[in-house]
This record gives sequence, structure tokens and C-alpha cells, in this order.
Amino acid sequence: MREMNNMANVEMPRMSDNMTEGYIEQWLVEDNSYVTVGQEILQIETEKALMTYEAENEGDLKIIVLAGESVQIGVLIATITERS
Repeated sequence: MREMNNMANVEMPRMSDNMTEGYIEQWLVEDNSYVTVGQEILQIETEKALMTYEAENEGDLKIIVLAGESVQIGVLIATITERS
């Protein structure tokens, strides 16, 4: 997750050495929801497994890529903006 001022970018993570893309199976929280560090926010399907991704920052989650989409590693899928 890359931080920019009070906003952190959530990019499709590399969950294995062979992984080149991931399928967003399900967002576990709604768009614009407040999330905390360690909260499970997303399920990602790879060629071998279904994995859960946890928030690395605290703030309001803005979903950019909806469930049901496959995206390459490193592509921006959401942002987390810190509340002032």
C-alpha cells in the first residue's frame, strides 16, 4: 500500500511468486466505509487459492475496481483516506 499525504493507495498485491494478476472475488466492506488496520477488506482469488487481504491503514475506503474484475499486480484497486 503506497501512502500519499493523508491517502493510501491499495494496489493489487502479489500474494505468490508466480502471481501476475488477481481476481477480486468480493469486497468485505462497502464503498466509503471506515476501515481499521488489520481489518479484512477484500477476498482475492489467485490460480491456486482464495485469500483475504487486510487493510494496512485506517480511514475511509474508496473502492475503484469492483468485485468480479481481474487486474494485474500493482494496479490501483482502492484508496484509504485518513479522516481529519
